Amino acid sequence: MQQRIQKSAIIIGGIVLTILALTADAARPDLDAAWQNYSTQQASLEPAYTFPHATCFRVAALEYGLPESLLLAVARGESDFETHARSKANAHGVMQILWPDTARHLGIHRLSDLYDPCTNIDAGARYLKELLQRYDGNVHLALAAYNYGPGRIATDGYGIPSGAVWYSGYIYRHLNYVLGKGSTRKPVPDTLYSDIGQSTLLTFGEPYRAAAFVERLEEKSSGLSLDWFRRGTGEFEVVLTYANRDEFDRSARQLQRAGFRID
Repeated sequence: MQQRIQKSAIIIGGIVLTILALTADAARPDLDAAWQNYSTQQASLEPAYTFPHATCFRVAALEYGLPESLLLAVARGESDFETHARSKANAHGVMQILWPDTARHLGIHRLSDLYDPCTNIDAGARYLKELLQRYDGNVHLALAAYNYGPGRIATDGYGIPSGAVWYSGYIYRHLNYVLGKGSTRKPVPDTLYSDIGQSTLLTFGEPYRAAAFVERLEEKSSGLSLDWFRRGTGEFEVVLTYANRDEFDRSARQLQRAGFRID
């Protein structure tokens, strides 16, 4: 493909799916164990795609001794690699660095600097390295602190807020995509991430509803490549991903059988 497939609108029809809000701990695997397995068994694995700002990620990973796939997973979950992403909480750039407190803690004193991808990725990597040192290499706790702030996450892991637990699981899902495990398609070497199309299915106000929707749609229509993102608006967007027009058409037929129509 020469360029990224444009996003499409989706129309709900046929059936109504009841989406129940899940608690942060409901039906969730042991994230601490999953991240420990990643650290010991998967951290050296190469990313499945060529992602945006690849050189910036590679340099930051080497500079701070971090797995490149972990940095990519955080970036995909935080901004989907958008250099000018801005959240309602006043976090900015690829790694969503909070302005001004976290940025200044990391030595960044101009907001505009956060929109330079290499500067932002370096800052996010440095912050993550600092948190991993604070939590003795525990990725689950470091990610919880990346999202909630280290002042709210005890070093022994006691009493982690449910939202921080959710965030760790959210990044773990994006990690699976980065490593080529979060899609029904087999990644082709040197595939550009920018060539993977995305079509928005639904947008939710709560993360647990987005997660439940994806889980149930995957159960109903196996073979779909689905994902979901937290957007800067504070909403949670479920998307269909596809590598080419043929894959899009096959997925559209599956969705139609499940009660959806994509235009």
